[in-house]
Amino acid sequence: MVSLREQGLQDLENTHLKQVLDAQNISFYARYVDDILLMYNTKHTTPEVIHSHINQVHPNLQFTPIFEHNNSIGFLDLLIIRHPTQIEIDIFRKPTTTDTTNNYTSKHPTEHKMAAYRYLINRMLLLPLATERRIAEWQQIRNMANNNKFPIHHIAKLRAQIQRKTQMNTTNNGNNNKLTIFTYHSSNVRKITNLFKQTDIKIAFKSTNTLQQLTKPKTHDTTQDHNKSGIYKLT
Repeated sequence: MVSLREQGLQDLENTHLKQVLDAQNISFYARYVDDILLMYNTKHTTPEVIHSHINQVHPNLQFTPIFEHNNSIGFLDLLIIRHPTQIEIDIFRKPTTTDTTNNYTSKHPTEHKMAAYRYLINRMLLLPLATERRIAEWQQIRNMANNNKFPIHHIAKLRAQIQRKTQMNTTNNGNNNKLTIFTYHSSNVRKITNLFKQTDIKIAFKSTNTLQQLTKPKTHDTTQDHNKSGIYKLT
């Protein structure tokens, strides 16, 4: 297996790689944006030959090969492990990855602070991980939550909620729930949003203390929009 990263990939697959795939030199090909995963047949080619060929496609395309190590390689957020008769996956984190998330004490809606852990738990439960790998990932999530001041019982409760949701046989996927967004100034906002719990209206929050809002210069221009100078377009 070999992972390739390039800049400016466009129609490379159709014009050049298709020939290599048709020749069965490459057994598997997958790309997400500029990350490429190749599995090749060692009886027909080598990673050096693949790298040399693909770098000759266009002078402006630069590929950086990453070869498997100990029969494993990272691709996106997955660690792909090659066994003689099967492929196993685990969760991959780059060495530069940090465990920093929104701190539990920060002034943000709970939904925003829990979003990172909702994603991590969903990934842990949905990926076909081996039991010991899932246990290790759960411990990793717990450690991350603890480092960011989250009560562990909140994270455990979130996991239980996600598990119940994934186990439910949701047949009403076409429901047209309405969505409304509230500005989150403080926890008092929930006195209003709680009124919508028994309705089909979903609630979302936007924060007032984002970096963009805090660093945006304050203006006092009271000129009406239609009186401002500039170019206008009527559609």
